[in-house]
Amino acid sequence: MGSKPDVTLLGHAAAIPQAPEEAVLERVENPHVDTHYLARFTAPEFTSVCPVTGQPDFAHLVIDYVPDAWLVESKSLKLYLTSFRNHGAFHEDCTVTIGKRIADLIAPHYLRIGGYWYPRGGIPIDVFWQVGKCPEDVWLPDQGVAPYRGRG
Repeated sequence: MGSKPDVTLLGHAAAIPQAPEEAVLERVENPHVDTHYLARFTAPEFTSVCPVTGQPDFAHLVIDYVPDAWLVESKSLKLYLTSFRNHGAFHEDCTVTIGKRIADLIAPHYLRIGGYWYPRGGIPIDVFWQVGKCPEDVWLPDQGVAPYRGRG
């Protein structure tokens, strides 16, 4: 370690990418590569649009990962997630695409993403994806998002 991280977005203003494919997702070295631990990102105001109707969709995303050599650089993650706001895709596609893109970038020991989508048309859709196996010595807390209860 010891060298300056090879990142391009930190330290100055950065434009919001117009689409997820255009977004730069960056990584930095894990300073505790010898230690298993869990890192969590929570995005309670994630937005995308329905690819059929163009109506907005809203989700609460929770991304948990146990890093190996790399960490997700958080500013690039924020810009990447924001790039979905005009992107037309179904809930399942958005959630799994985000999980796979992060996993491909950082090759973690374990990663899971929970996409808790707010109801539209009366049906909430929750989407879960994971890769790897969580090491036994890692505390893996509940994602903390209450299940949808409707009016019941």
